[in-house]
Amino acid sequence: MNRSLISQVSMLLFTCTLGTRALAAGDAAVLGGTVADAQGHAINAQISLQDASGHVVAQTTAGPDGRFQLDHVAPGTYAATVEAQGYGAVARIATVTQGQMPDSLAIVMRKDSTLDVTVNAQRLDRARNGLLPEVGASVYRITQADIDASPQGANTPLNQVLLQAPGVANDSYGQLHVRGDHADLQYRLNGILIPEPISGFGQSLDARIIDQLNLVTGALPAQYGYRTAGIVDIRTKTGDTGNGGTIDVYGGSHQTIQTSADVFGSSGPFSYYFSGSLGQNNLGIEAPTSDGSPLHDHTRQGNGFGYMSYLLNPLTRVSVMFGTASNQFQIPNTPGLTPVYTLNGQSSFNSADLNETQSELNNFAAVALQGTNGGALDYQVAFFTRYTRTKFNPDPVGDLIFNGVASEDFHSNQANGVQSDFTWRLNDSHTVRAGLMFQQEHAVFDDSVSVFPVDANGNQTSDQPLTIQDSHSQTGYLYSLYVQDEWKLAPKLTLNYGLRYDRMDEYVQAGQLSPRIGLVYQPTNATTLHAGYARYFTPPAFELVSDATISKFNGTTNQSPSSQNDPVKPERADYFDIGITQRLTPALTVGLDAYYKRATDLLDEGQFGSALIFTPFNYQYGRVYGVEFTSSYHQDNVSAYVNVAFSRAQGKNIVSAQFNFDPAELAYIANHWVSLDHDQRITASFGGTYTLGMTTFTADAIVGSGLRSGFANTDRLPWYAQINLGVIQHFNEPLVGKFDARLVLVNAFDRVYELRDGSGIGVSAPQYGPQRAIYAGLTKHF
Repeated sequence: MNRSLISQVSMLLFTCTLGTRALAAGDAAVLGGTVADAQGHAINAQISLQDASGHVVAQTTAGPDGRFQLDHVAPGTYAATVEAQGYGAVARIATVTQGQMPDSLAIVMRKDSTLDVTVNAQRLDRARNGLLPEVGASVYRITQADIDASPQGANTPLNQVLLQAPGVANDSYGQLHVRGDHADLQYRLNGILIPEPISGFGQSLDARIIDQLNLVTGALPAQYGYRTAGIVDIRTKTGDTGNGGTIDVYGGSHQTIQTSADVFGSSGPFSYYFSGSLGQNNLGIEAPTSDGSPLHDHTRQGNGFGYMSYLLNPLTRVSVMFGTASNQFQIPNTPGLTPVYTLNGQSSFNSADLNETQSELNNFAAVALQGTNGGALDYQVAFFTRYTRTKFNPDPVGDLIFNGVASEDFHSNQANGVQSDFTWRLNDSHTVRAGLMFQQEHAVFDDSVSVFPVDANGNQTSDQPLTIQDSHSQTGYLYSLYVQDEWKLAPKLTLNYGLRYDRMDEYVQAGQLSPRIGLVYQPTNATTLHAGYARYFTPPAFELVSDATISKFNGTTNQSPSSQNDPVKPERADYFDIGITQRLTPALTVGLDAYYKRATDLLDEGQFGSALIFTPFNYQYGRVYGVEFTSSYHQDNVSAYVNVAFSRAQGKNIVSAQFNFDPAELAYIANHWVSLDHDQRITASFGGTYTLGMTTFTADAIVGSGLRSGFANTDRLPWYAQINLGVIQHFNEPLVGKFDARLVLVNAFDRVYELRDGSGIGVSAPQYGPQRAIYAGLTKHF
């Protein structure tokens, strides 16, 4: 019984109390009536009669004609409540007297608009999900419940959520590498592509907004292009299912404190979800030394997200999404460095006192019109925008003394575009999907670089620095079209085939027509096999490609080791994928997947300066292959998973942005296959939960064989492992209500490990993984 009806009945019972005192008792009587909707159609409703004390004295159900009758009712005043599925409940005062006519009570019921809105929203959600096919690809799903049950819960950074998926390798600065690719991830929120921000230290999306996350990899359907190593398809929380929210406080080691909140709900056809988080700590970036408390590593981070939708009618919805992330970082220091240069007569500086900082901002918004005709046609048309910027602030004295360069770097990028997707169910055998995407980007590069003059041998010739301005901007365009057919060849066999055309007009102009084909065979309910082929066209990250004039820095401490600077080109690749999923028992499912990618102009990225802004470059040839094993177990109060992946990623002959590389390294790579810097042969993740009453014990872990290092990536770092433990206590107390308490131990066994040692292709500084830390949190549900 809803709150509105309860309040009505309470008033009626009060009225009944007064009325009963004025009525004399008599022989039993009859109360009857009819129940119908506003159009006069009979309703099969349940009717109950309550006396002044709230006791139910009689109950019945209306017949097919809507008529009902309650016999043997003592004369008096009662509260009659009428309820029927799909209708708002009705409460009426009913006065029963001897000789009363059987049809004295006429009830008119109205449709429950809340139920209608929920049903319509769910119908449109299913239609939107149907726009995104997965036939032939590999999919790993992570739900809101999975995230909440992990050690850090909704406070887990998004990159660490993804690290629990198979084939995802960890790297410094929050980077991820899926199946041997550098980044190349595409993020979609509710089916809408959100352009990527400029790479930085912070995460742009908060894990607490996730209702379900699907990581789609392998041979992707024609729907997906632009970024193809993995599709991070996030279905956000909404307010369609009710009203409520949470407040969360989380903190502990490294002076960590973070407060977060979200609220959701609906009113008629309008629903909403809003989330926000603010926090700070003293471990913003991985430490450059094995010291668990690095110097000068404070960070302040905040983000917000909003989703609103409005049902124009039962088959059409308009929605708005927006988000922001603002992050400030100190760059941690390495004590004991030896000064190299002299500035205005000063040749000493304590490297522990360096003061480099970086600020990052990422804003995005999207508005979408989505609908269905309830049968054959579904569609979504969305307009999106994104603004991102990164500002690196050097130490104007210390950077010159240690590096000979103090560069104040400002990069920004504004992207606007439109995306449309359509699904047409031609018949029971064919589902046709088509769509287009257009995006315009405008990138701004504004660098102010202080350097020293040098002679032909690179020796400093003056202790007075020069300041060189290096500023420019560029506008670029991306165009995409696709069409595909999901063909059910047989009840257990589905073929998805299609074509995709991509075109880029940026620093270079190029395009490609790409065939895609995927096959899924399900011989039994427990066994699923898939295989696919995809031709890929991957433009370089436009916001990272700079048209800098490297000759400006000739004769200075910022002179490039090479003068060659061919433009960065799009990667073109052939991708093959095959896999099987087997449910061994109702509780245990395992899977095995193998992939191979052959590429020309293979894209990679490296950090070649002091600012954490990556620069893309191409290998003329590339090959990536691997195998993934997955398993999951769910039985009663126990759940667990284990993922293990083998991967090998290699390139040969660097053919763009060569000025960033040492000539000896370029010459070696020109004639040898080398491992990419993010190539990690073995990557594993595992975890699980055990619930005992109101207590949940939880753990997760990552294991890696080490990223590459040394000259031309010919060496690798040692194996590493990190295990996180947590315990969650659920409470439901009088007055306070529901809340959760959480205790977390990060890197429980305090394994000190190095992610990077400062060597390797495009690697400029060492980074260590986090050492043991303790955190605690409280989450209040309302």
